[in-house]
Amino acid sequence: AMIEIPPKFAGRPPVNPDSRQRALGAKKWKGVAGLAEDVRYYGQWMRDEAERRIGHLYPKVRVTEEMAAARPDLERYAGRELTVIAWLWARTVHSPNPGFAEVEVPLVSNFLLSTKKGKEAWVEPIVEGRDYRFEVRVGPPPDVEATKTGTKINRGNFRCLMSSAPIPYAYIDDEANGGRMGARLMAVVAHGDRQRLYLPADPEMETVARSAVPSWTPDLPSRGTWASNAQGRRYGFHTFGDYFTERQLTALTTLSDLVGEARAKAHQDAIAVEEAGRAVEQRLHDAGAGPAPYADAVSVFLGIALSRLSDICNRLCRWKVSMTQAVGLFGRQAIPMVWDFAENNVFGGAAGDYIVSLNNMVKVLDRATSSGAARSVQMDARTQSLSVGKVISTDPPYYDNIGYADLSDFFYVWLRRALGTTLPDLFSTLAVPKAEELIATQYRHGSREGAEAFFLDGMKTAMGRIAKQTLGAYPVTIYYAFKQSERRDTGETRGVVRTGWQTFLEALIESGFGLTGTWPMRTEMGTRMVGMDTNALASSIVLVCRRRRPDASTVTRQEFVKALRRDLRAAILDFQRAGIAPVDLAQAAIGPGMGTYTGFAEVRTPAGQRVGVGEALSLINEVMEEILAGQEAQLDSDTRWAVAWYETHGFGTAPFGEANILATAKNTSVAGLVEAGILHARSGQVRLLRPEELPEDWNPATDRRLTVWEMVQHLVRVLEGEGEIAAGQLLRRIRGQAGAARELAYRLYGVCERQQRTAEARAYNSLVISWPELARIAQEHHGRQQRLQ
Repeated sequence: AMIEIPPKFAGRPPVNPDSRQRALGAKKWKGVAGLAEDVRYYGQWMRDEAERRIGHLYPKVRVTEEMAAARPDLERYAGRELTVIAWLWARTVHSPNPGFAEVEVPLVSNFLLSTKKGKEAWVEPIVEGRDYRFEVRVGPPPDVEATKTGTKINRGNFRCLMSSAPIPYAYIDDEANGGRMGARLMAVVAHGDRQRLYLPADPEMETVARSAVPSWTPDLPSRGTWASNAQGRRYGFHTFGDYFTERQLTALTTLSDLVGEARAKAHQDAIAVEEAGRAVEQRLHDAGAGPAPYADAVSVFLGIALSRLSDICNRLCRWKVSMTQAVGLFGRQAIPMVWDFAENNVFGGAAGDYIVSLNNMVKVLDRATSSGAARSVQMDARTQSLSVGKVISTDPPYYDNIGYADLSDFFYVWLRRALGTTLPDLFSTLAVPKAEELIATQYRHGSREGAEAFFLDGMKTAMGRIAKQTLGAYPVTIYYAFKQSERRDTGETRGVVRTGWQTFLEALIESGFGLTGTWPMRTEMGTRMVGMDTNALASSIVLVCRRRRPDASTVTRQEFVKALRRDLRAAILDFQRAGIAPVDLAQAAIGPGMGTYTGFAEVRTPAGQRVGVGEALSLINEVMEEILAGQEAQLDSDTRWAVAWYETHGFGTAPFGEANILATAKNTSVAGLVEAGILHARSGQVRLLRPEELPEDWNPATDRRLTVWEMVQHLVRVLEGEGEIAAGQLLRRIRGQAGAARELAYRLYGVCERQQRTAEARAYNSLVISWPELARIAQEHHGRQQRLQ
């Protein structure tokens, strides 16, 4: 859809009757603007036709006189019918308390509806005898924390709304798998006049939703996709049909059938444009370019838009209270459980409407490259011949991080139904092929060891093929956005084993490649769900590889470490000067470190044993820490004390005596540290001042006891509180010590990462990421000052 189709149909006018009538043949259609116009037209026809067929399942909501009388914000809407944006549901199970066993109690992780300032809204559950109902309230809730947590007690339990009895996940799982999990409508979100309106649940709305009877449901098993399945729980989600409500299944099935009908209309219109059909005509999958292939191309985009819609038209979508809209299931590459979920109106004119999904996609098609023919070919990486005489850049699987084939079935079931006759070869299998997928998946291979062996052997074969076939004059670049999960080995190594990296690098080296460098590239969105509130990688790491030299020598472990210190010191300085994020530094350093390792034929211990990849990685980490710690030696004594204290106590409080002993060792004093403005000491206790506690009027030019420590903390304070311009202006005033401050930020990030101080680590990481921009602002401000003088 991105590579082959645009060039094939570039420069063609649209075939739909509306566009033909408006343009009258005079308009020039550049690129694939004509194709994009047809995709919009037939997509709109699909949406309108679907609403004609099943629109009764998505009724409007009426604001009654009683509702308006109870809520001043609804007064002007009294008697009006409003379009629903979404229905908000709570999953239910029977109460575990025998006294309320017949009551289906709600599992709600959040009763908030909107946290936008001045537009707050929330749901209040009202218990009435042996039943309950939900009321919608506007304004800030009286107990924000209780409202925010719903009926959830902690990560392992909910509470019964009727009796407060705990409801553990194991009980919920049993209820769900026994077919006893239900759902109850909590609230309705509707379009007001330029605002969202939150209305109470209407029993008739529930009745309409439950009246849907889909003509088809995907019964493909969903094994391997469940992210919350660490304890073997499925919560009733066993097939891909289980991920959708009956109404959602009806909508998606209707739209998938309409893809074929829209294709037929486009085909007839394309024939009319050419004024004559063809008795025997090729199809798109046969590389044709006539009316039938053109109609196929239109339907491909219509089918992709349907696939996109399924991401936000399922019963695992969250209602995001800060944005007041539903968000799709795949915020990350997994299927997590959602207890209270949002069901969008597929005709609501907002996220979850088919035409919204289609138009977002067509924005890409409008700008698609349409010059030059191109083709895409699918081959097994272990047997492919595509790399012969080519320059290769690739993004291989990341050991066991993501099961793409399993997750792809979520979309495949709908694509196959919509496009199976259009692209029969591509959708010939009932599910996405999985056996050949080169990842270490235990359930496919019976054990961790079997999965690891499969990955190692397959990756070695695949990389070996590339090494032999690629143009030797150019490096091979491999993107590897992988933050290693660790496990404790109980074998002879008795330490932490970084399985994914080690296994991948072993495969790379044994295939004949040597690493000549690495460089982080900013490819990951900071707002993606997996990266928010975590120390996730900010970048993909690009490994630069060449074929290993056949005349490389064998060296001792001591000689390797000596070479490693030399090479890594220069590389780390380069990374720091370039503003590489601290979160990426450890993995970025693997490149030059492994470059040193693979530059030798072998590295051996004094006993003659081979130093493997795992041990080499450990040595690289040790030397990197040694280099970063060595940078600390250039700092002032007050800063060295602060770093040592921070490693042990962070910003916490500890006894004066301990601080005094450390101060003596670092050639400073507690009184001097207080004078420097970095320490608080009172009643025999001391603690480092947090960035937000430091004086806002601090001026390094007049500071009589200036320390690198306070430079970094002030930069963090200003960057977080006032933004990059103010922080850049502050950086200008400490220009002489800027390099030392940047290096200290790296060091402090490393301390926080090891000790899992996530918020503090993020602050230091953000400072380094922003450093190039701060330096630019500082330089610009300095130049302006010079011109004024």
